Amino acid sequence: MCEKKLTKYTPLIKTLIFVGCVSSVLNAFAVDIVSVSGAQRDGRELVQIQLDQPIDFDPVAFVVQSPARISLDFPSVNVKSGRQNVEVNQGNLRSIHAIESGDRSRVVLNLRETATYQIQRSGNTVSVLLNSNSVGHSVASKSLGVGHSDKLQSVQSAQNSLQNLDFRKGVDGAGRVILSMPGDASDVDLRQEGRKIVLEIPNSTLSAALRNRLDVTDFGTPVQFLQARQVGNSTLVEVEVSGDWTQSAYQADGQYVLEVRKVEPDPTKLTQGVGFSGEKLSLNFQNIEIRSLLQVIADFTNFNIVTSDSVQGSLTLRLQDVPWDQALQIILDSKSLGYEKNGNVLWVAPKDELDARRQKDFEAKLALEKLEPLRTQIFQLNYARSEYIAEQLISSNSSGSTDQRNNRFLTERGSAIAEKRTNQLFVTDTPSRLEEVARLIASWDIPVRQVLIEARIVEATDNFGRNLGVRLGGNDLRAERGGEGGYNIGGDNRVVIGGNYGNVLTSSGAGSGSSSSGQFFNFGASGIGNTAAASFALSIFNSAANRFLNLELSALESTGEGRVISSPRIVTADQVEAFIEQGTEIPYTSTAPNGATTVEFKKAVMRLGVTPQITPEGNVILDLEVNKDSPTISGDTVSIDTKKVTTQVLVENGGTVVIGGIFELIESTGETKVPFLGDLPIAGRLFKSTTRTTQKSELMVFITPKIVTDQNTMRR
Repeated sequence: MCEKKLTKYTPLIKTLIFVGCVSSVLNAFAVDIVSVSGAQRDGRELVQIQLDQPIDFDPVAFVVQSPARISLDFPSVNVKSGRQNVEVNQGNLRSIHAIESGDRSRVVLNLRETATYQIQRSGNTVSVLLNSNSVGHSVASKSLGVGHSDKLQSVQSAQNSLQNLDFRKGVDGAGRVILSMPGDASDVDLRQEGRKIVLEIPNSTLSAALRNRLDVTDFGTPVQFLQARQVGNSTLVEVEVSGDWTQSAYQADGQYVLEVRKVEPDPTKLTQGVGFSGEKLSLNFQNIEIRSLLQVIADFTNFNIVTSDSVQGSLTLRLQDVPWDQALQIILDSKSLGYEKNGNVLWVAPKDELDARRQKDFEAKLALEKLEPLRTQIFQLNYARSEYIAEQLISSNSSGSTDQRNNRFLTERGSAIAEKRTNQLFVTDTPSRLEEVARLIASWDIPVRQVLIEARIVEATDNFGRNLGVRLGGNDLRAERGGEGGYNIGGDNRVVIGGNYGNVLTSSGAGSGSSSSGQFFNFGASGIGNTAAASFALSIFNSAANRFLNLELSALESTGEGRVISSPRIVTADQVEAFIEQGTEIPYTSTAPNGATTVEFKKAVMRLGVTPQITPEGNVILDLEVNKDSPTISGDTVSIDTKKVTTQVLVENGGTVVIGGIFELIESTGETKVPFLGDLPIAGRLFKSTTRTTQKSELMVFITPKIVTDQNTMRR
C-alpha cells in the first residue's frame, strides 16, 4: 500500500515515506512476553502467557517425552527482562521457563509426565490448557484471528502403519533412533524394561519389511540392537542398550527421535549411590558434633529431625556434590545410627535402640492381634470359584492334627468358608487383615482371557500298482475226433505236447471229454482289490480245429489319491487344559484273572489336547497333544494305526505353525518266471509275470491360536 502512494511524491519524500513504512513494520513485530503464570482450572493445569499486545499467529509447539516437557516457540517475540522463571509445582506442572534466543522466544513447560494440551488465544493472552493422562492424545490449536477464538482443531492419532525405522550416529556419539510416524500427532509411549527402551505406538500397524532385528553394534553407540514388531493394535520398537546411558526424546515434523548417549563418569566427582535421589550438597567440617551436623542437614532439607539422648560424639568429614540423603546415610553409618521417617519428621537414634523399639512394637502388635475382636466379611465372587480362593487363603498343615492349619494370608484365628451354590466366600479375621484379604481377592477375581485354537490335520495318500502276466498253452484233440493223437516217435510210441497230465491223456485218447485250454505255464496277472486283470488272448489252430496253441497276455494298473482333513477347534481359558476328540470305540474280548471272558473297548479317535499360556507380549505358548488313529479290520482281527504328536510351541497371536509331519513311502516289486526261459532277452517276458506297488502317505498338523476378545469371537 505504501509503494502505490510513493509514485506521487518527489524522490526525497519517497525515501522518507519508505523509511516510515519500514519503521512501522518493525514496530509491529516488537512484541514482548510480559509474564507467565500457572494455575489450576477444573482440576487441569492452566498456563497463561501475557503479552503487551495481541499476536495473529499460533506458537510453534512440540513435545519432548524424556524429560516430559512442552515447548512453545514465538517467532519475532521478545521476553521482558530477557528471561523469566516461575516455579508452579501444581498437579502435573513443575515449572515454566520463558527464554529469549535470537529472533524468537521459547516458553518451556516442565511436566512430571507427558500430557496432551490445547492452545487458545484471547486478546493479549495465550493460554495452554493441559489435559489429564486419561484423555487420548490430541493437539489442539487456535485458528488465526484477533480476539476470541473461533475454531479449535484436534489432530488425533493416525490409524496407519509406521512409515520407516532408521538409525544414525550423532556427532557427539549418541545413537539416534528415528521413527517416521503415521501422523504428525501420533502418540508414542516411552518406557524402560531392564536393558531395553520400548517405544509403543498405539493404533498403528507394522509392514512386513520393517519386522527385522537390526544389529547396530558397529556404530559404536550405546544402542546394540533394534527390533520392531506388531503386538495387537500397537507397534513396539525395542531398543537394546549396553553400558550406562542417558536418553532424551522429541517429536517434530512427523518424526519421533530417540537419542541415547553414553554416560562418561567424571573422576573428579563422587558417584551418586544407588537409590539416592536427593538434592546435592557439599559438607566440609572439622570435629563437628553429630547433633550440629544433623541440624545442618535439617536446615538444608526442611525436614524436622529429632535425635535421641544417646546420640553423642563428633565427626570430621568432607563431602563434595553428594545427594543429601546419601550424606545423611554416611553420617549415620559412621556412628552406628539409624532413623525412622514419619511424614517430614526423622527420628535419629542408635540402631540397637531402634531395633529394640521395633521389636517391642511388633510384639505389642502381635499381642493386640490375638486380642483384637474378629469380624466376618462376605465376598461375592464373579469369576473365580469360591472354593479355589478359600484353598489359596488357607492350606492344611500335614504335620499336625487335622484341625490345625497354616494360614497363608490369615491370622491364626482366621478362617475362610466357601459356599459353592452362590459362589460366596465367608472370611472371619481381624479388621486390618480383612482389608488385606479384600485387596487380594480383588486382584484374583478377574476375568481370564480365552484362546481359540484351530487345528488342521491333513493326511494325504497316493497309491500305485501294476501287474503284468502271460499264459501259454496248447492242446491236441485229434485222438478224440477219430484221428491219431500226438506224434510218432517209433513203433507204437507217440508223444503229446500239453501243459499238464490231464491234457496229455485227453490228447492221446486215454481220457474222456475234450479241452482246448491246456497250459504249458500260467503266469497271469493277479487282480488288485476286487478288480480282475484285463486280458488279451491269441489262439493258433489248424483247419480241423483239433490242434491249438494259446497265448494270453493280462495286465492291470491302478492309481489312487486320497486326502483326509480334520479341523477341530476348541476355546479354553488361559493356562487351563482342554481337549476335544471324535472317533469310535472298538470292542474286543479279553480273559479276566478268574478265567471269564470280558468285552473291553479300545478308542480309535482323532484327539486335540491343548494348554495355552498367554505371554505379556501377546503371543501364545501351547502345550499340544494331537492324536490321529484309524482302525483296520481284517476278519476278526482289529488293529489301530496310531499317529501322535506331543510338543510345546510359541506362536504369534493369529499366526499358524506346522508342529509336525509324518511321511511314509512303501515300495515293493515282485517277479515270477520260468527258469532260464524267463531270463531270455525280449522273449523272456513271455515266460514271467511282474508286480509293482507304491504307497505314499503324509500327515501334517497345522495349529493357529487366536486370543479371544470382544471383537474377536469364535467363527462359525
